Amino acid sequence: MLAALQARLGWARLALRGAALGRAPGPSCWSCGAPLPSSDGPPHFCPGCQALQPPAPRPDLFRLMDCDRSFRVDPGQLQRRFRSLQRAVHPDRFGKRPPKEQHYSEQHSSLINKAYQTLLNPLSRGLYLLELNGVEPAKETDCDGDSAFLMEVMEINEKLAESKNKDLEEVETSIKVKQEELTREVTAAFERDDLQEAKKLLGKMKYFANLEDKLKAKKIPS
Repeated sequence: MLAALQARLGWARLALRGAALGRAPGPSCWSCGAPLPSSDGPPHFCPGCQALQPPAPRPDLFRLMDCDRSFRVDPGQLQRRFRSLQRAVHPDRFGKRPPKEQHYSEQHSSLINKAYQTLLNPLSRGLYLLELNGVEPAKETDCDGDSAFLMEVMEINEKLAESKNKDLEEVETSIKVKQEELTREVTAAFERDDLQEAKKLLGKMKYFANLEDKLKAKKIPS
């Protein structure tokens, strides 16, 4: 108790000293008032009282998951980071902490899940990269001028509609091959910083994501 009080007094003196030097006050711990570094990276614990702090309002998901801001990601590294972060902030660890800290734990856990799912999936990762670069979201209508592509999608749709469950393997292979091809093309577009081409290709990926959803629905026994 005495140590915590002394720590709070120490942080207060630092804050007063900063104010005297004309520095604008930065973020402070909700629990003890200690000054905190600004961060939109990993979950932050107060250096004074070790209380979990709230997540940043609009965190960079790549920074949170310790990834370069790139379309290329290492799934294994991403999974290891996900597990490490979840171990640190999982709500089960905060059952005896103050309600506010329990709430922050739930927020962090939800954010980490979102970051993992967003960066693991090529389509959502690409759309997020466009957002970070200030490019309008990709739409399926971005492909309206590509008649050959639209014909390809229509043919797969027709096969999906006509196929029985046992005959879906060929359609599933076609969708997978096309998704892998588009992922390679999107990777190349981002690496040469051609964001408009990446946007157009991500629009095509949306079509095939929808086809994949239809395929999954068709495989579920009625």
